[in-house]
Amino acid sequence: MQSRATPKRLRQAGSASSGRAALRHAARYEAGIWGSLVRWLTRRVRAIDPDAELFGYASEITPILVAFIAVAALEIPILPLVLPWPPVRYTLLVLGIWGLLWMAGLLASLRVHPHAVAAAGLQLRSGFQIDLRVPWAEITDIRLCRASTERKLEVEQGPAGAALSLQKTTNLEVALRRSLMVSFLDGRSANIDAIRVYADAPGELVSAARPHLTPH
Repeated sequence: MQSRATPKRLRQAGSASSGRAALRHAARYEAGIWGSLVRWLTRRVRAIDPDAELFGYASEITPILVAFIAVAALEIPILPLVLPWPPVRYTLLVLGIWGLLWMAGLLASLRVHPHAVAAAGLQLRSGFQIDLRVPWAEITDIRLCRASTERKLEVEQGPAGAALSLQKTTNLEVALRRSLMVSFLDGRSANIDAIRVYADAPGELVSAARPHLTPH
């Protein structure tokens, strides 16, 4: 006799699948954080072409992250003075050091994964979370355009199609010749028609990219 899946079993299977997906996402995120920290300490910046022109995008978030890192660094020597219980003290000390290095890795991820203008195309990033490599033949235009979203890596539908914002605040928009399928670290995927990014020097990035664009 064939067994039939009950609603309860289906819910349990769905919960288990969601749990495994969440663990995979967390593992990838942690690997990205620590890998970025190692790259930063060894001064290895990733780009598709060693001769590419690199453009940062971390100027607005850097002061905030530095403030968090400074507070975390101050807490570490204070903990032994205010906690008389060795097990609690050492546990919080380890967590404090871990948190300090984690925040440093987050900042590093924005530094070692810059945008890049290369002969092969345009490389656009949001830390280690997404790395889009778009050939010049697939780009119709790149222009200054300030916008904001509630969160980064958000896809918004508009009159011209779906636009992906790599940062919460953006100042450049890259229009694509045809829809591009993108995959995210958390397992999502989407078709997009434009990419919005933030660059510390948006005018310079546009000037570097424009000569590579092919006529419509």
